[in-house]
Amino acid sequence: MIVWQINNSSTVLSNTLNFAIVKSITWKCPSNIALVKYWGKKEGLQLPANPSLSFTLNQCHTVTTLSFSEKEDDNTLLVSFAFDGKRMPSFEPKLEKFFKNAESMFPFLTRYLIEINSTNTFPHSSGIASSASGMAALALCLCSMEQEISGSVSGGDFYEKASNVARIGSGSACRSVYGPLTLWGETEHFAGSSDLHSVKIDLFHPVFKNYRDAILIVESGEKEVSSTAGHALLKDHPFSMARYDEANNNLKKLLKVLQNGDLKAFTDIVENEALMLHALMMTGETPYILMHPNSLAIIKHVWKGRKENGLHLTITLDAGANVHLLYPEEEEDKAVEFIRNELLQYCLNGQVIYDKTGEGPLQL
Repeated sequence: MIVWQINNSSTVLSNTLNFAIVKSITWKCPSNIALVKYWGKKEGLQLPANPSLSFTLNQCHTVTTLSFSEKEDDNTLLVSFAFDGKRMPSFEPKLEKFFKNAESMFPFLTRYLIEINSTNTFPHSSGIASSASGMAALALCLCSMEQEISGSVSGGDFYEKASNVARIGSGSACRSVYGPLTLWGETEHFAGSSDLHSVKIDLFHPVFKNYRDAILIVESGEKEVSSTAGHALLKDHPFSMARYDEANNNLKKLLKVLQNGDLKAFTDIVENEALMLHALMMTGETPYILMHPNSLAIIKHVWKGRKENGLHLTITLDAGANVHLLYPEEEEDKAVEFIRNELLQYCLNGQVIYDKTGEGPLQL
């Protein structure tokens, strides 16, 4: 059982626990943007129905500090959590479910008082997967805690276990443990791939090094459809099996493109994946339209613009209205000029977050 803090015999969450901190661990962990989308689950705990592949970002990250101190009893998991120094009740059910599932992987947790403080370098609900960076950062902290207590991480490789643990909290979080290119999901097209954790892609064409991602903020606020609900939509979807086959085919093709640097093929595959995701949501038993009219305006302007300017501009979206615009580093100046002249008018209050691929998490 997890208790958020005992005070006057009631369960409450305070910003800090009153105990002497023995050790604090801090990890900075980035978010990621999927190129081949994870959408749909197998039976089991956060197991993907198809493999996915993502760019790890650089600037958009979560910084999480986990502090712990040994306590007398070992019957209850006692946790305090704060985001930007404040209580976030909306986060607590997700964290409680995470700790319940992760407790068997870290059996020592009930012996300690645990305080978690987290913050993002990007706005919450800005169209960037904060659950990916947040859960991955927490998983890394827990693995470091285990290493600090016992001298090693059970189960083998540190990052492999962190990815496995992060998956329990958020499927896409397992991909944030590595960078700049990460694959998750067992597939015959990549040796060592697994449903339980992600794997790093080390060999790729130099053009994808420091690839740019401009996140065009069309809409802010909570997503209309949660990721959990979105995955459930695919369970009985008439096109689900065709989707899984297509995702595997797209992965196979994209792995080749990552080797040969064919940017035209890169755009074709990545945009097909993004639009297919939204098409599936619009054609399910309970249909959802998550794009905004301005999302469509951006897409149409990008398609028109790249015919005219020859830039290698690629759009992708997650399950929301905001648009990620991907382009190679050497085209950055012209791409930014295009964004300012043609796309900024469709962004909420002119909001754009400029990012690029990164090397993954860093312990601070």
